[in-house]
Amino acid sequence: MSPIVKSKGERFTLPGKYLLLILTCICILLMILTYGTSVFDVPVNSVAGTILVPFERGISRAGEWLRNRKEELASVQSLLEENEQLRERIADLTEENTILTQERYELIEMQNLLELSETYYSYNKVGARIIAKEPGNWYDSFIIDKGTDDGLALDMNVIAGGGLVGRITKIGPNWARVTSIISDGVNVSGQVVSSDLTLIVSGDLSLAGMGLLRFSQLSDPDDLVIKGDKIVTSNISDKYLPGLLIGYIDTVTDDANNLTESGTIVCATDFEHLETVLVITDMKIDDYE
Repeated sequence: MSPIVKSKGERFTLPGKYLLLILTCICILLMILTYGTSVFDVPVNSVAGTILVPFERGISRAGEWLRNRKEELASVQSLLEENEQLRERIADLTEENTILTQERYELIEMQNLLELSETYYSYNKVGARIIAKEPGNWYDSFIIDKGTDDGLALDMNVIAGGGLVGRITKIGPNWARVTSIISDGVNVSGQVVSSDLTLIVSGDLSLAGMGLLRFSQLSDPDDLVIKGDKIVTSNISDKYLPGLLIGYIDTVTDDANNLTESGTIVCATDFEHLETVLVITDMKIDDYE
């Protein structure tokens, strides 16, 4: 085989078989150097440390961030579920508390009526619930759920709380209207327990907010009546049974005629909060039969 001669003006070319041989030898040499020596370890490790380590560190941090977010989301979901359960529990407890409070209030009211009934044990009584009232804050006129079918009648006295409430002024088969002693124009003959002096107790809605009644026509020349004296219905009352508690003396003022006194009485009954009452079925007229 003749050597390759490059003529002037011609490009130098290398046959493919020689080029393949050269590349094969280079590959074999590199393989020997790679497996037999550590010539390339330092450059390769340096490149790996410069490029791969930060990349792997970034991937690790990203994975850690995703794991944390996943745990946070699971924790938030768990808290939301617990919060919803607590809301439902609070709603149940609130409802139970409301029922217990109402039952406690009704129990106290029943106990008060029982004590009141025992106080006036000599009278026959029927319990009734208030089902309607006139507009306003005060129970100056209201409807109860008992009537003639239950043995009630006009002018029967009604008591609640501490004492006298009023009397029945209208009635039907299963209802009755009660007019309270705090109503304007209502007069009750009263008596001072400590001295047996009589007076007239009058309703006045302008005083209802202070829990007071007016009284007048008290003849007390010896100044026996003082603040705190108990006032009950008198024997001479035409509509009310005797001995029913009305209230207690609050103020006493001399009238212009210097013969009688007038003033105010603290109501024994809370006319702002009434739900149940006792109707005394004994009538005042019975005393004269």
